Amino acid sequence: MIHSIFLFLAGIALFLLGMLKLTSQMQSVFSSRIRGYIRFSVRKPFYGLLTGLFTTIIFQSSSATTLLTMGLVSAGLVSFYHSLGIILGADIGTTLTIQLVVWKVTDVSPLFLFGGIILYFIAKSHLKVIGEALLYFGTIFFGLSLIGDAATPLKNSPLFTHYFLNTQNPVMGLLIGLAFTSIVQASAIPIGVLVILGQQGLVSIDNAIPIVIGANIGTTATALIGSFASDLNGKRTAFAHLLFKCAGALVCFALLPLFLSILKALSSNIAQQVALGHFLINFIIVVLFIFILAPFSSFVYRIIPGDQKVLPLWPEFLDSKSLVKPDDALVCVKNELSREITLAQSMLKESLSLVYEYKESKQRSIMYMELVIDNLQTEITKYLWGISCGELSQPLTKRLFAFSSFAYDIERMGDRSVNLTELAEQKYKRKAHFTEAAKDELRDIGELVMENLSDAASLIAHKDLARIRVVVERERRVDVKIKNAIARHLERFYKKFCVAEAGPIYVDMLVNLERISDHCRLIAELVNGFDEE
Repeated sequence: MIHSIFLFLAGIALFLLGMLKLTSQMQSVFSSRIRGYIRFSVRKPFYGLLTGLFTTIIFQSSSATTLLTMGLVSAGLVSFYHSLGIILGADIGTTLTIQLVVWKVTDVSPLFLFGGIILYFIAKSHLKVIGEALLYFGTIFFGLSLIGDAATPLKNSPLFTHYFLNTQNPVMGLLIGLAFTSIVQASAIPIGVLVILGQQGLVSIDNAIPIVIGANIGTTATALIGSFASDLNGKRTAFAHLLFKCAGALVCFALLPLFLSILKALSSNIAQQVALGHFLINFIIVVLFIFILAPFSSFVYRIIPGDQKVLPLWPEFLDSKSLVKPDDALVCVKNELSREITLAQSMLKESLSLVYEYKESKQRSIMYMELVIDNLQTEITKYLWGISCGELSQPLTKRLFAFSSFAYDIERMGDRSVNLTELAEQKYKRKAHFTEAAKDELRDIGELVMENLSDAASLIAHKDLARIRVVVERERRVDVKIKNAIARHLERFYKKFCVAEAGPIYVDMLVNLERISDHCRLIAELVNGFDEE
């Protein structure tokens, strides 16, 4: 019995390890394509459902998809209304993992492990990534295989077989599924265990389905925990996910005898009945809500009121009809550049605040804002190519190339702000406390760079010779202050006034601020070359 318990725990550990690693791996592989997924998902709720479905199949975790969606909503890249379709799709996508258990992928999991490790060691580039993904995929199902091995001795336990084969109180089953899933934060584990028990004839469908319903509610625990560190929009998404699951549970419980009869009619195999039950519960949730998402989102807004900020991922001012008139087209670009640099200002302000009070949710929002800036640079550059195909005067040509440089400079400033957030994260995790003198220096330099960025934004909108001179002079002051700050830091370091871990982080922060100020100066110098408007 002790051996079986350890085997069961080892199976859960391997399953969770494989799922976490596979999710992380897939997120890194598909991060460059996330813009396209977002654009697709916000067209219609049905497209959002497909996005959630395929993302969950890739990640092998509906919780990962839900957390990713919460992050996008919190950052303002996706509206709360559009996030609902993604959540519904994620609930359908997670049922594939259970179906794979029914198809006994667990039996061939060692092949995935072996093939993955071979590719990882002998292959290069993308094949190495595939090998690593196969390794983690195999780990998930090998963990479930161990759980199945741990359950084998239970055939000889009269107490166990009596409880799970004879019909029990369905409310107790729901509570068991809810509690267990909330603890392990992966509904695939209890439902996968039920499939394995069903394959061994150790559970009846009457006892299994209430547990599946409870597990479906329990899977919201991850998002609910994550919502504590999220803003209002993230909290709305987590709450909506809980409402979806509870509504589905209520319907299935109210019609439990009919629901069980349908499953028994569809298949005589208990393992397949469990998998079908899991799918049908989530399918019922989709049917209940997919056509009423607009009023449902309004209902959630009334429960959790507050304003919603949405950052359009795609250009708002780049009108293709204006391309035939270069003057009008460049005005469109200038307006879009103003929006891009406003985002850069928000990123720098938020990243500087993380230096003094680190919050993971705020860092995540900055990372998503960088997606917007990166995408805007790409779209602005493409639009400028379209303008360059026509006849341009020398002043317009100069302005066109300057705007292209602006888009690059602003994107690089966004990258530097991301660097600052990562340095703030290192400072927090390493407990690398800055001295009060260092904080004052950093705050002073940060304020100067923010002023330069604000003036650069004004210069993009309108040329101002006096402001240009202020930016150039302020950038010189920033350089001098950073040079002096580094010298004073070295003196504090040698006198043992500051901890060793803080030094490199502090200097890197100063370097990134200096680079942002440099980009502001470059913008000012290019604007200085414009003809008067």
